[in-house]
Amino acid sequence: MFQREQFRLSRLPSALRTRAGLVAAGLGVSMACGAGAALAATGGDGGADAGPARGATAVTASAASGAIAEQAAAQAGAAADAKKAEAERAAAEAKRAEAEAKKRAAKAKADQARAKAKADRIRKAHGWTGPVDRYTLSATFGRGGSMWAHQHSGQDFAVPTGTPVKAAHSGTVVKAGPNGAGDGPAYGNAIVIRHGDGTYSQYAHLSQVKVWVGQHVKADQRIAYSGNTGNSSGPHLHFEIRTTPNYGSAVNPLTFLRHMGVTV
Repeated sequence: MFQREQFRLSRLPSALRTRAGLVAAGLGVSMACGAGAALAATGGDGGADAGPARGATAVTASAASGAIAEQAAAQAGAAADAKKAEAERAAAEAKRAEAEAKKRAAKAKADQARAKAKADRIRKAHGWTGPVDRYTLSATFGRGGSMWAHQHSGQDFAVPTGTPVKAAHSGTVVKAGPNGAGDGPAYGNAIVIRHGDGTYSQYAHLSQVKVWVGQHVKADQRIAYSGNTGNSSGPHLHFEIRTTPNYGSAVNPLTFLRHMGVTV
């Protein structure tokens, strides 16, 4: 191409050849400069996009490093929050356990105080106590009516079925079992205890009997659970004080217990 340009220039007038030569020279310089710029843009080694690729890689690595750091910080924060929450739960549980322990201790102390007070009352009452702890007095001794063949032979203590029944005084079990323990089916399950002063106590309409004939029992010892067996219109304890172990020898139980110092 350069030779063709020279041939053409040789056929032009002198002035025109000079101007054309200058233009051709300029084009050559421009082409050279363009090539140099292109070479510089490629990093000087002919790789078409080597420079921009290295820059993009550096930016990407920096962004990834920042993201990892942020994630690590978030995980550390979450772990710290979880540890704090666990510590708070443990503290709350310990506080609840402490409160519950104090509550149990207070209840045990109150129970001991009540037991001691009752033991004192029993001692002051010549060893006698009431046959149940919480009750409502219902049918009284000597009461008449169709429920009884003659008159009511004891005192009824209205209590729910399953209420613990206690021995009113220490003694020996002489009767225990169904059919009134031998005194007749009207009594249901029953117990009779002989006491050292020659008196007898009887407990009837029981749901369960927990003693046996010949067993020695102490005052306030559980001997049975109340019920609704036999000739009964509702759950209660029928209680008698007798001068013999058998039906027909009963005395007013409330008068007897009060004489012994028992509050009923």
